[in-house]
Amino acid sequence: MDGVLVDSEPLHKRAKEMAFGESGIILPESVYDRHKGRPDATVIPEMLGERGLSPDQITELMHRKHQIFEKIEHEMKVVPGAAEFVLWAKSRYRIALASSATARNRGAGLRLLAIGKPFDVVVDSERLHRPKPDPEVFQIALRDLSLEPSNCWVIEDSTNGVIAAKAASCVAIGIVTTFNSATLQAAGADLIVGSFAELRKILESKSLSLSPTNDAMRT
Repeated sequence: MDGVLVDSEPLHKRAKEMAFGESGIILPESVYDRHKGRPDATVIPEMLGERGLSPDQITELMHRKHQIFEKIEHEMKVVPGAAEFVLWAKSRYRIALASSATARNRGAGLRLLAIGKPFDVVVDSERLHRPKPDPEVFQIALRDLSLEPSNCWVIEDSTNGVIAAKAASCVAIGIVTTFNSATLQAAGADLIVGSFAELRKILESKSLSLSPTNDAMRT
């Protein structure tokens, strides 16, 4: 969801920067990039664990980040074409939402999309033990959909998401909302698109089979 359906990644990053900054902590861009697509409960302890903070201090900063995010989330925008694509896909395929987001943030994102409840399966952080790049989130979705990995396309914006999709043996579609084509290709994406309109055109043309192949790569 984050970075694919709603453009929330910049807000999550800003909320972390503001929360950390209140405690005098400034992290390089590379740290934030490395953790995109992963839940706060995992990444914030990893980000701050080597800085000598106690578990209680880390918990407090995580809570502060959530407070700040909720104050600025009204700035969140829908990724262009995302809502239309989901409704179009729903009429043709079984679809799942597989996200590392909390149930609360997932609900906020779906309300922004204003598309009702189109997903056959929903997986969020409450059902996960291992975050991306571990494939668990997609494996749960596959099990609930009763589908084989080779019959599933996963649309991802982050390198961690692409790695997780490939580890689940699914077809990994990289959409360039967060990372550029070269970065998604290096992570192992089978296909890279610039927009949902491009992806829909590819699916409608039936020019690609539902199986991973680098021959189908678009950059």
